[in-house]
Amino acid sequence: MEAKKLNTGLRDAISWLPDEVLGKILSLLPTKQAASTSVLAKKWRHVFRLVHTLDFDDSVLLQPEEGKEECPVIRESFRNFVERTLALQCGSPINNFSLKFQIHERKEMSYLFSWICNALERGVLEMSLSLERKKHELFLPSELLTSKTLVKLTLGTQIYLEKFPTNVSLPALKSLVIDSVFFEGDDLCGVLLRGCPLLEELYVRHEKIEGTPYCICSPTIKKLSVYYDFELLRGGMSFDTPSLVSLSYRDYALEEYTDVNLASLVEARLDIHYSKWIQDPDLSGLITGISNIQTLHLSPASADVIARCVEDGLVLPVFNNLVKLSFGSYNERGWKLLPYLLKQSPKLETLIIQLYIFNKQKHSERISSLQMLRG
Repeated sequence: MEAKKLNTGLRDAISWLPDEVLGKILSLLPTKQAASTSVLAKKWRHVFRLVHTLDFDDSVLLQPEEGKEECPVIRESFRNFVERTLALQCGSPINNFSLKFQIHERKEMSYLFSWICNALERGVLEMSLSLERKKHELFLPSELLTSKTLVKLTLGTQIYLEKFPTNVSLPALKSLVIDSVFFEGDDLCGVLLRGCPLLEELYVRHEKIEGTPYCICSPTIKKLSVYYDFELLRGGMSFDTPSLVSLSYRDYALEEYTDVNLASLVEARLDIHYSKWIQDPDLSGLITGISNIQTLHLSPASADVIARCVEDGLVLPVFNNLVKLSFGSYNERGWKLLPYLLKQSPKLETLIIQLYIFNKQKHSERISSLQMLRG
């Protein structure tokens, strides 16, 4: 009998925890599970209002059979769940709001706008939107670009942003992730980044040419990641980022790199591939721009492209501050670059050589690395 009472007490022990602690525990659970606790008792309805992290993901919907549309009843169920969950919280503050949503019908745009604005009105700090729309362009509410509380914003994918309003203002934003968001003209640097006076981290990824920004300009960002996975017929790239400390750049070699301002750069990771369309790329602006770095990581593709440029007359600058170099190549041309690069790096202390073998399916595969230290 005593054991039975003890077990009953243990099962209910969690109810004796302070509401603030219970709210933090529920924030660690998937939103659907956390929301389900509100039916346990009136106390738990109040506790759920203390959940400051909401994550909605429609990918849990049943997948339609091939050739058939997704069941409207299931999509309606997801919409009802989101709206019930938001209503349960009665406008309480929210720190993190994440939404993964595929839009099939025009009316679903209004639902999307309502959910985003609900989070914004509650002072959300971090927002992640992974969106996709069938057949038509997808737009976002203008309120998203004037939030006074957002610290981190993640946007993707296949989003077309109309001409930006002139009042873009995100005064608290420090981190911006852009995955396949299509801009008009200079809207990324000229409008959006200009409205982010405290921005420190920027991630930009594109797999299509349309709407891709080829100028990154910001006086404040310290960490920049650019990943472009397509070939241009012509064009160039510029980096006007005087406060940048860390750069990760993947692209196909372009015709030129102009207005490269990387005065504070400490570390760079380059993964630049040779393009069959631009057979005479000019990397001189980029290489000169990174010449003050302390750590450099060169992929085999980068080594090949730089070596090609050297054969065409590129003179490598002296890397006076370079102390750590990671280098790899999968052809003879790339390995010929290494002695020249070492000669131009008088203060180099650590050399990491990445060894690769050719693989028909993966193109190349790293098999080992060799680290050499200069005493």
